[in-house]
Amino acid sequence: MTGRPYVLLSVATSVDGCIDDASDERLILSGAADLDRVDAERAGVDAILVGATTIRRDDPRLLVRSPERIAARVAAGRTAHPMKLTISSSGDLDPSARFFTAGQAERIVYVPASSVGPVQARLGSVATVVGAGDPVDPRQILADLGRRGVRRLMVEGGTAVHTLFLTAGLVDELHLVVAPFFVGDADAPRFVAAGAFPHDVRHRMRLAELRMVDDVALLRFLLDGSDDGSA
Repeated sequence: MTGRPYVLLSVATSVDGCIDDASDERLILSGAADLDRVDAERAGVDAILVGATTIRRDDPRLLVRSPERIAARVAAGRTAHPMKLTISSSGDLDPSARFFTAGQAERIVYVPASSVGPVQARLGSVATVVGAGDPVDPRQILADLGRRGVRRLMVEGGTAVHTLFLTAGLVDELHLVVAPFFVGDADAPRFVAAGAFPHDVRHRMRLAELRMVDDVALLRFLLDGSDDGSA
């Protein structure tokens, strides 16, 4: 695709590839320094996308935390916080979730085209509801975002969304943080599900950076020869 946003996928996992455990309490995989690094990445993008399961499970705000970074965005003529996006096949989301109520960022819910009417009735007062194929096609999402002026998109999870974008070959850059412990739970959510990934053993990603951030390892991969998207 041309004319689409540059896509950065950011994820933290345990050594055994879990992005959470199966308990009701969210598993924190990295510390303050890495969370601040993620905040800096958020401050540099135009939009952040998570799946509906992430909203239901973690109730994220998806806002830039640093006042200095917020001020820098505003001084540059940008909104204080990036646009917030989600994908939902059913539209079964709580309008009082922090995704919808925290901050003044624009919010978009991408749904199957056949579901726009019912979801609009449920969520139209708190978000823009957009049909993007049936089932939802990530290429249509990126095309819509391109028309909205989004140049850089950050994908933050969870499993289904990671798998959707990676199997479609639509990720330009992957930030993989590995925490130094095992979860060891067969029911814990994983980084990705099974799928046909373009980047297999014969088509390797390029490791552009390996860095320690406190006790976690950050691996920054570039896919398909992409640069860092800053141009």
